[in-house]
Amino acid sequence: MRIENPERMAELGARIAAELRAGDLVLLNGELGAGKTTLTRGIGAALGVRGAVTSPTFVLARTHPREGEAPLVHVDAYRLTSAMELDDLDIDYSSSIVIVEWGADLLEGIADEWLSVDIVRPRGGQKVSNGAADETADETDDETDDVEPREVTITSHGARWADSQLLS
Repeated sequence: MRIENPERMAELGARIAAELRAGDLVLLNGELGAGKTTLTRGIGAALGVRGAVTSPTFVLARTHPREGEAPLVHVDAYRLTSAMELDDLDIDYSSSIVIVEWGADLLEGIADEWLSVDIVRPRGGQKVSNGAADETADETDDETDDVEPREVTITSHGARWADSQLLS
């Protein structure tokens, strides 16, 4: 599917959030600046998490609590090299909604079912601010998005997502 701008990426996040429940795992794939954290912000906003959803680049995982509901756990697996390292983060997958950026090939043994979101951004786009402010270069995905649309493909792994309206 074609996502025209950061606002539409956040709207896609809200659509994904509407189908999420405790125990769900979402894998986000895409290069730096593709919109992974923007998508996660949309998910977090729709789920009603407390606090700002920011990239967990330097802490590897952030837990965003929700009033009386399963928390959202946002993982940046960029520096992880194995499923064992992801498992070492000691995340309670069954009681949380977990979103993993950069987690391709790291889910073996972690989960049998997950939703994959692949985001492809064009090269050479003009930068626009989406309202966040941070001086860390690694959080480009948080801070700006190219004006050009993204191509997003959502695929399911396992029976949990087989009938999802999100699949493209």
